[in-house]
Amino acid sequence: MATYLTKPKSTLGELWAKADTPGVRAFFLSMAALSAALILALYSGAAAELGQLALASTSALAALAIAAWVAVTLVPTLARRTPLRWIGYKIEYKISREGWIYLGGLLLVALAALNTGNNLLFLILASLIAIVLMSGVLSSISLSGVEMRLALPEHIFAGQPVRALVELENQKLTLPSFSLRVEAVQEKGTGPVAMLEQPVYFPYIPKQDRVQQTVPITFPRRGVYCQEAFRIVTRFPFGFLQKARRLNMKTEALVYPSVEPTAEYMEVMPVIQGALESLSKGHGQDLYSLREYVPSDSARLVDWKATARSGSLMVREFAREEDSRVLLVLDPHLAANGKSSANTPASADSERFERGVTICANLAWHFYQGNSLLQFLSAGFETPLSTAEENIFKILRHLALAQPLPHDPDRKLLTDLATHADLFKIIVTSQPRGSIPYSIWSSSYLIFLNDPN
Repeated sequence: MATYLTKPKSTLGELWAKADTPGVRAFFLSMAALSAALILALYSGAAAELGQLALASTSALAALAIAAWVAVTLVPTLARRTPLRWIGYKIEYKISREGWIYLGGLLLVALAALNTGNNLLFLILASLIAIVLMSGVLSSISLSGVEMRLALPEHIFAGQPVRALVELENQKLTLPSFSLRVEAVQEKGTGPVAMLEQPVYFPYIPKQDRVQQTVPITFPRRGVYCQEAFRIVTRFPFGFLQKARRLNMKTEALVYPSVEPTAEYMEVMPVIQGALESLSKGHGQDLYSLREYVPSDSARLVDWKATARSGSLMVREFAREEDSRVLLVLDPHLAANGKSSANTPASADSERFERGVTICANLAWHFYQGNSLLQFLSAGFETPLSTAEENIFKILRHLALAQPLPHDPDRKLLTDLATHADLFKIIVTSQPRGSIPYSIWSSSYLIFLNDPN
């Protein structure tokens, strides 16, 4: 439903305050001077009819002098102060089906009038032509002076509908606009239009006012969506002619990967949780578990009550006081060419990489909801170890733009992970299992994208 943002009605005093006073003064002065020149020209003609040639010549010269003075002094001033932005509008015309039917009927009336010479038919023909002219003028007035604004949410996720705000502002001082439709312009040779796939209709926009509508938009994939131009279309008042005005208004939207849980995420998440909990054992105040005594355990950890109940020596394990510390790693490098056969198309590599991006987005969102300590690492990008709330949108922004990279034979990204021994690492990679350094296996969980689902 359209929302009208009303503004106080402008009085004549307010309009005069907004007006260009020097330009208005020059306009009225030029009109007065040209009126005087017209009177002198008429007087010159009358004097010539009466035979007073000297007076006629003097009046004619005076009229020419006044007209030349206006052309030299006042016209340039008015031209500089006249806003010509509406004149430069590029208007696209298209005759509708109804318009062609109307023109066919008009042609029949014209032929009948010419063949019969009937004055009534000529009068009807003139009225029909006047309706066409009036339709063109009214539609041009409705399109002129209208500006558009499109506002998108700050955070957009792939596959999730968002509500965009479309606003039209009628800048005309005296006239409203009727029956306008806003639609995205699809350039030749480009893909399908992502923004405003469905036109947005505005039935009425008051003068000096704005009207807003919220429309749902869904972006199917992650990445940057760019819309170069929009179009305001009208068929007002009779629908015979469709006029459109193009607005070159470049609009971009950064779309994050989807964070809706996938089947692959649901499969690996319980395993990751178990591995993370097993690594979280340490010194602290909260009891983590009870287990049987081993010779390396301190006697201070023996739980004598549990020992009495079980009949064997039991010790207590405590959970660490700090939160889970996770390093999420996306390895964007493709596997070696030797690992891909000729039967594996390039689209398969792209599909695997998209799976990896989606899994990373799912995992990052999970740790964000749990407010864990999260660090993210990828080729050329790294966030500091901080609460996931601080890092989440930096991570999603990188994932929205990430692209696969060629194979790295040195595997520098994975090799350097051994320096992060105090963090639990979740590594998403396209590399084969045998290529991962052994030094990072003990504190990591690896997701191999090359494994069959």
